[in-house]
Amino acid sequence: MPADAAGRTDADRAAAGGTPASPELLRSPGEVPPEIADGWRRLVAEDPHGSWFATPEWVLSWWETLGAGAGSGELALWRRPDGRVAAVVPLLRTAVRLHPRLPLTAPCLTLLGSGPGAADHCGPPVAADHRPTVRAWLAERAHRTTLWLPDLDPEAAPVLPAGARPVATAACPRTDLTAGPDALGSRQFRSSVRRYRRKLDAEGVSFRWVGPAEAGPAELDEVLALHRLRRAALGRPTTFDTGRRPLHLRVMERAARATAAQGNGPAFLLAEHEGRTIGGLYGFRWGTGFAYYQIGWDPAWAPLRLGTAVIAEAVRSCAEQGLRTFDFLRGTEAYKYRFGAEDRHDISWLRPHGATGALLAAKLRLKQGRAAAAPPSPASARP
Repeated sequence: MPADAAGRTDADRAAAGGTPASPELLRSPGEVPPEIADGWRRLVAEDPHGSWFATPEWVLSWWETLGAGAGSGELALWRRPDGRVAAVVPLLRTAVRLHPRLPLTAPCLTLLGSGPGAADHCGPPVAADHRPTVRAWLAERAHRTTLWLPDLDPEAAPVLPAGARPVATAACPRTDLTAGPDALGSRQFRSSVRRYRRKLDAEGVSFRWVGPAEAGPAELDEVLALHRLRRAALGRPTTFDTGRRPLHLRVMERAARATAAQGNGPAFLLAEHEGRTIGGLYGFRWGTGFAYYQIGWDPAWAPLRLGTAVIAEAVRSCAEQGLRTFDFLRGTEAYKYRFGAEDRHDISWLRPHGATGALLAAKLRLKQGRAAAAPPSPASARP
């Protein structure tokens, strides 16, 4: 990073209140060349808390699909003198509706890839020595609008500008796999899972892991269909439907080109019976962890606890592959904790501006208060 006559770098000047270094700004996904995506991906991989939802595979795919009509996007990019990527901040200028029945919105700047599509552990990948620069630039970029950053990994706080405050938290249970698949949950639960598996075996049900190098649209469509079938049987709506399919197809296409050969990207655990898929779990393998995104199964198999068995087989497969973490993502459903999951909390941050920013802050506080007051998931709740 170049220094001035006093020997200060851009980061030093930003931390001291000087003019923040100006990044390169890319205004569309098509402007992001492969070498920048490669450097961006390496930056996420070097972060011990880096998430699949911070990679170019997720963010650019989201920008091209769900984000296409959501507002004006931009990618702020900082490079080192040798060209290596040092920070990437993908932003979307949009408006958040303040009430479902009133046409009142709050203009804001938020992260590309967050929000619709259910991304967790969001946050811009930023090298440690560039955090002051990014923090100062974000403050300048959002000085006349609300900055709304939902579902950030807790480690993202060092890049937040002054005035940003936490307005919501979301528990994201995750299971430590390092003890092996046979040490998860209570002894009674492990015994129950073995019993479910024996009954399914007797009916001719088999399980198959489909890794990133093999995953494709066929598996996605099977899980989408089974998820809709299950939700319909429960009488509950879902957003994981054909409207989300373009996003996940683009994620798969990008992963096939860039990450699948290294074992990273979309993956599935399928339950099959007589040549037909009757259950499926969909998620993302990244580094040493797996993020469980969605599940579906034929309700006719519910009496044999197929849903629990599918998750158990996915956990087992991840442990056998040497992964260290099975991330259940947001939600405190009771079944997650039976697999030995412990909470890690994503944090949503707001830096409000003006009257609409204040109204958005009030809306988010109210929503968080209702969530805190809601009764916990019943002990009988199961996938």
